[in-house]
Amino acid sequence: MARYIGPVCRLCRVEGTKLFLKGERCNTNKCSVERRRYRPGQHGQARQKVSEYGIRLKEKQKLRRIYGLLEDQFRSYYEKASTSKGVTGETLLQLLETRLDNVVYRMGFASSRAQARLMVTHGHVKVNGKRVNIPSYHVKAGHQISVKEASREYVKTALTGFNGNVVPNWVSTDMNSLTGQVLTIPVRDEIDTSSLVKENLVVEFYSK
Repeated sequence: MARYIGPVCRLCRVEGTKLFLKGERCNTNKCSVERRRYRPGQHGQARQKVSEYGIRLKEKQKLRRIYGLLEDQFRSYYEKASTSKGVTGETLLQLLETRLDNVVYRMGFASSRAQARLMVTHGHVKVNGKRVNIPSYHVKAGHQISVKEASREYVKTALTGFNGNVVPNWVSTDMNSLTGQVLTIPVRDEIDTSSLVKENLVVEFYSK
């Protein structure tokens, strides 16, 4: 499975905002965006004039990087959202939020989406009692998510020092047993990513 393996803090600096790709580090003074508030590279501090196309591209790249997807996979989510009922931008956010790796992250079982993706890939997560090792697995309302019993101590150790995520109200979580449930599919106002990205510009980017 192809994935980005470069320095993720560099991506935050490129976008000029925290994408929360490094878990607890993003909340400390070690965060690269806090230390160097300019783009990486030789000309990072130079003023840039951004075109309308560039603005839309930036929003698309930002949303793609938040969820850790490559271009082909992200575009497939857009195409699915564009052919579904409802508002395309909100549907796109819902499809991204209901990925299994993202739900594991939202429940607080991992400090970042990258860590959650590894947990799923390595077989530490169950959906309705069955092991699922596909990070893009689509989770539905009512699904029970749990960390495999043999892996719980390992996961709790990995979370040592992590203050935890703000668990959204569309999921319920029990951190003692590392189990949770998807209560409902989130609407736009329940997805905090919508405060970082203007999803309508992402739709405009692909619809041109």
